[in-house]
Amino acid sequence: MKSEFPRDNESPRAHAALLSSTPKGAAIGRRIARQHLTSWGINSRAPEAFHSALLIVAELATNASTHGRVPGRGFELALSLTTARRSRTTVLRIEVSDCRGDRHPVLPGACSPNSQSGRGLTLIDALASRWGTVPRDPSAKTVWAEIDLTSTDAPTHATDAV
Repeated sequence: MKSEFPRDNESPRAHAALLSSTPKGAAIGRRIARQHLTSWGINSRAPEAFHSALLIVAELATNASTHGRVPGRGFELALSLTTARRSRTTVLRIEVSDCRGDRHPVLPGACSPNSQSGRGLTLIDALASRWGTVPRDPSAKTVWAEIDLTSTDAPTHATDAV
């Protein structure tokens, strides 16, 4: 697991949505991510990061609606775009929180070669700059992933904020 990156507390571009823990909820989460990342200009300024982010959202939302599902409770998708003070790097952060704090994600490389599932976090590990998990009160967890955008990739105007 990779370590967390220090970030600004301010987030001029951020969105969070509570979604149902169903395949339809996961699909809606993917659409929401596509809409917001497009409105922030990431699709045109950083197409590789844009597609990586969409794959990460798809995997985390699917995991939340499959493995993190608690009947009658949803999952939360949060997206934010911030600039780290020290490095001036713009960071896209994706967070998916589900209600199953008792189930921890299967770490990359933990599945057997013949397994038909269990490779999602390996994909996230390859696509994200950093990722990890944090417990969330009272008995939930958040899986997060960050993608560093270069200064030429990042949106330049605060008025671009949604």
